[in-house]
Amino acid sequence: MNILAIECTHAALSVAVINAGVVTEARSADWKKAAETLVPLIEQVMAESALDLKQLDCIAISSGPGSFTALRIGMAIAKGVAYGLGIPLVPVPTMPAMAASVNAKTGKVMAVIPSRKGEYYYADYLPEELSSGAWHDEINRGSAADVVAAAASSGNGGAVVAGRQLDEIIPLLPGSGAVYREADLFSASSLLPAAERLFAGSDAAELNAVTPDYRQLFTPNSGNG
Repeated sequence: MNILAIECTHAALSVAVINAGVVTEARSADWKKAAETLVPLIEQVMAESALDLKQLDCIAISSGPGSFTALRIGMAIAKGVAYGLGIPLVPVPTMPAMAASVNAKTGKVMAVIPSRKGEYYYADYLPEELSSGAWHDEINRGSAADVVAAAASSGNGGAVVAGRQLDEIIPLLPGSGAVYREADLFSASSLLPAAERLFAGSDAAELNAVTPDYRQLFTPNSGNG
């Protein structure tokens, strides 16, 4: 299966393509320039993979939650490519995909993504949920203290907290039993296993029904990225 995946929810941009089992990926630190950066990244991975766009079976997009702006731009580009090719667009929930990238063998993994200033999305998953793809849809939003309290109460001595640049949360973790892991392995290629599982139920005619999972209402100057 040939899949083009896009991940731009927060803090980084990445695009990956799998061709005959071989993954080619390109990343960019210009996260706040998603509109200018994503298309060149797509062109780069397609050229490096020696794959033509017409050979793609579907497009996978990290569906959120995350930055309002980046999600909107990423979804628009993914829809445009999928619509132009007449192939399905497969939305992959960001939180479990991020948690799965940590590859924890025991205990819960809590994925954490910044929301508004001083607030975070967070959700925890058991390793067996992540490996099977049987993800729940329970995502909370709260303060750094709320995240740490939830991680400490996860059982088995606390959870593995996975995220990017969680500078407000990391100093609060000592003594909670929870440990922090930078989710630097989470990227567009992390979406590919889930996209393959979800592809069977996708339909190119359902493009208009695919929307970003914002998890909040956008209001100007509210701190949404």
